Amino acid sequence: MDVISLGKRIRHLRKQRGLTLDALGSAVGTVASQLSLIENGKREPKLSLLRTLARELGVSSDDLLGTDPPNRRIALEIELERAQRSSQYQSLRLPSVRISSRLPTEVLETLVGLHREVERQANLNAATPEEARRANTQLRRQMRDQDNYFGDLEEQARELLEHVDYASGPLSQHVISDLASYLGFTLHHVDDLPHSTRSVTDLRNQRIYLTQNKASAHNPQTVLLQALASHVLQHQVPTTYLDFLRQRVTTNYLAAALLIPENSAVRFLRQAMQQKEISVEDLRDNFAVSYETAAHRFTNLATHHLGIRTHFQKVHKSGTIFKAYENDGVAFPKDATGAIEGQPICRFWTSRQVFDVPDKFSAFNQYTDTPTGSFWCTARTERGPDGEFSLSVGVPYASSKWFRGKETTERSVSRCPDPDCCRRPPRALAAAWAGNVWPAGRATSSQLAAMPRGSFPGVDETEVYRFLEKHSRR
Repeated sequence: MDVISLGKRIRHLRKQRGLTLDALGSAVGTVASQLSLIENGKREPKLSLLRTLARELGVSSDDLLGTDPPNRRIALEIELERAQRSSQYQSLRLPSVRISSRLPTEVLETLVGLHREVERQANLNAATPEEARRANTQLRRQMRDQDNYFGDLEEQARELLEHVDYASGPLSQHVISDLASYLGFTLHHVDDLPHSTRSVTDLRNQRIYLTQNKASAHNPQTVLLQALASHVLQHQVPTTYLDFLRQRVTTNYLAAALLIPENSAVRFLRQAMQQKEISVEDLRDNFAVSYETAAHRFTNLATHHLGIRTHFQKVHKSGTIFKAYENDGVAFPKDATGAIEGQPICRFWTSRQVFDVPDKFSAFNQYTDTPTGSFWCTARTERGPDGEFSLSVGVPYASSKWFRGKETTERSVSRCPDPDCCRRPPRALAAAWAGNVWPAGRATSSQLAAMPRGSFPGVDETEVYRFLEKHSRR
């Protein structure tokens, strides 16, 4: 629900009918102060109140929730309100302009124009891989709009598993090999796979090349299923970075839907929900997958099948977000393009606190109070070639009752995006050291590099073609 647009629409209709806040509040059974919060976009009305408001204002509920502003003036008010609530504007610590009917339209025009220019300048100064950041943001919004659930991919996974007589439990190597054979591919394990690839599919000779390197950070079963998924989904050479990212998302989704089949997983999760013992670890162990795969798969199924809204994070020990997803209202930090990846997460969140927990065997659970609500999160850390990461899954406080670990006494408070929460050092510490230190930051080359060019970003095509030439002659 777009509470800003809804509030402006209610105020417009109320004034059109010549009603005061008190009069409308009395007609719908609420006090004027509560109605004022709704009109100012600071509170979301219950559906029952929404229907009553629509009836009293002489419109349908759908009209009340419409996205098109009634007129140009209200469109400007909505845009200014959104701009002033953005994390980018709040980080400037500037006062907000009170938007009222007495504010001249030309002033509104000027303020909105200034905000647009500030955003444009911020975008110009964004990090070098701006295209990727924008594409990531657009794709994440699409995933959130459908609760990260893709019914067509679930159906494709179901049909594929039927062809190889899958029954239940973990997907064995034998069944995966049968699936490759069913799709017409032979498997070839080599020790000279191009360094920039996880697998190489030779479509001319129907071969899939995989590495025999046991030190690889990627599960070989997952890599093979992702290669098969790209073929099943009939992916073409991507023409934009958004196409490339969308292909990765759908490929990973289909591979996960094969490793953790929908029907079996939902049955397993519902049983755990009845016992109020949902656990990502149990989902991982039951299907013999990695914790990260289980956590991702939980976000696919939790809202659609269990009615649980959730969020997921993969955070480097430095505090940088590598991956994130949310549909539960948690406020991740964003840059001017709306990108989450690469942003520092609050040090008081579970995904940061878990790094300081001595017990690395058990899951770490914590309640965190934030400006957008209280959340329960479970997290654990894993170490890979790129360092130590935390993987966390969280839900709003009201949904914590369904999870194992809900009885935790760990509690934290985050005031981000307020810079005084954790972005700035404590005053006493700053007073003692400010101006007396010069740290040398650890900047990686990827922070300055442009996005890799070519048909497949990040892949050395010459190396791949030479590899295929070499092996096709054998």
